[in-house]
Amino acid sequence: MGSIGSATVRSMNAAISNCTQQDFTQVLDELADFWDGREVRHLHHPMLIHEFGNSAFVIHDGAVVNAYLFGFLSQVEPVGYVHLVAVRASARRRGLGELLFGHFVEFARQQGCRHVKAITTPSNAGSIAFHKSLGMEMLGEASAEGIPVVQDYAGSGEPRVVFWKEI
Repeated sequence: MGSIGSATVRSMNAAISNCTQQDFTQVLDELADFWDGREVRHLHHPMLIHEFGNSAFVIHDGAVVNAYLFGFLSQVEPVGYVHLVAVRASARRRGLGELLFGHFVEFARQQGCRHVKAITTPSNAGSIAFHKSLGMEMLGEASAEGIPVVQDYAGSGEPRVVFWKEI
C-alpha cells in the first residue's frame, strides 16, 4: 500500500489517485451519471483541480472515473473540508465514497488537520445519510423538520447542514 498523499494508494482493490485535468474533464462531461441528473456543474470550479489538486482524488475502473472527492485544507483553522464526493450510479454500494473519505481524512491528518468538515442543504437526504454513516456530527439547532442546521450559513435565510468530525 502506498503512502497517503502519493500518486496512488491501493486498498480494497481500488486505486485512489490524484485527479488529473483529464479526469476532471471526464467528470464534468458525465456529471449526470454521478448526480442522477441534478444540475451541479456550478459546484465544480476548476480551482478544485488547479489550486487544490493535491486534495482532489479519484477512483478509476480502467480509464473511467468511478468516484471522486474534491476537498481542500482550510487556511484559517486545522480543518480538511470535503467539498464534493460522488460515485457513478453504476459503481454505488461498493464503499467507494467511504474509501475516498477515509483517504482524505488521512491526507488531512498528515497535513496537521484535527477535524474534517462538510456541508449540504437540509433537503439533501442522501448526503445527510452518507455523512452520518461516516460518524460525522451535525452542528446547529434542529429545524422544523428535526434536522440540525446552522441558520444563515450560506446567507440570509439559507441554512445548511454542517458536518464536523474530529480526526
